[in-house]
Amino acid sequence: MARMTLQTLFSHARRGSIALFMTGVLGMAAWAQLAEPLARASNAPQLNLPRVALSANMFRIDAQVAQSPQERQIGLMHRQTMPAHEGMLFVFEQAEIQCFWMKNTLLPLTAAFLADDGTVVNLANMQPLSEQSHCSTRPVRYVLEMNQGWFGERNIQAGTAIRGEIFSIPQPSH
Repeated sequence: MARMTLQTLFSHARRGSIALFMTGVLGMAAWAQLAEPLARASNAPQLNLPRVALSANMFRIDAQVAQSPQERQIGLMHRQTMPAHEGMLFVFEQAEIQCFWMKNTLLPLTAAFLADDGTVVNLANMQPLSEQSHCSTRPVRYVLEMNQGWFGERNIQAGTAIRGEIFSIPQPSH
């Protein structure tokens, strides 16, 4: 398509339409400058989501909140590093069986599937770049992803309460 467009522009230039030719060339150059950053942006990690303070026993968690369908879909994809005390909290509209995979996710993670009150229902270790599904054992509205090993090193398991104001917010009735 670019070759055909250039041929058309050169054809117009030969017929004396220099202004059209220059406009087309400048437009294509501007598009070329924008195209590469736009392509990279689609593979960029989400770093600017809102954050919420959580705790598990005496341990602090600084969690990004992925609430919209697009934010949840991207999740922690393309992140190359994540500080030990950080994670991502996925918030869903209603409690359902939630399943996660690691497509385009470079870090080994553990997903904690959380009940409405923040209690850990089950944990799932997930390997980078895997498309294997890891699901909650019962319907949940929240999933907290942390670096793999974080929960185990702190003896956090099913039944442990994760605390934070987000868990005390009344949920809309359906």
